[in-house]
Amino acid sequence: MARRCELTGKAVLAGNNVSHANNKTRRRFLPNLNHVTLLSDALGQKVRLKISTNALRSVEHRGGLDKFLLASRDTDLSINARRIKRLVEKRVAASEAAAA
Repeated sequence: MARRCELTGKAVLAGNNVSHANNKTRRRFLPNLNHVTLLSDALGQKVRLKISTNALRSVEHRGGLDKFLLASRDTDLSINARRIKRLVEKRVAASEAAAA
């Protein structure tokens, strides 16, 4: 599986190790990815994702997975996250229609 956050799209970056003698060798900057299980309030089920710690903080800051997905762009999300977003949008629309 790719080293890419499923929610923010954060991926591997490349750069240089620079020694004291100013020698440059290529290196990779890896994102801090974790396998986490998040609860979707709209779906009422747990969702397992591979996300960065920065994305986890953003999800908590926004108020949960559902609100984060609804506010995020589809281009940043993985295919799995896009599927979850579509399900959440359908559930939210259905609950708003039932309330009206």
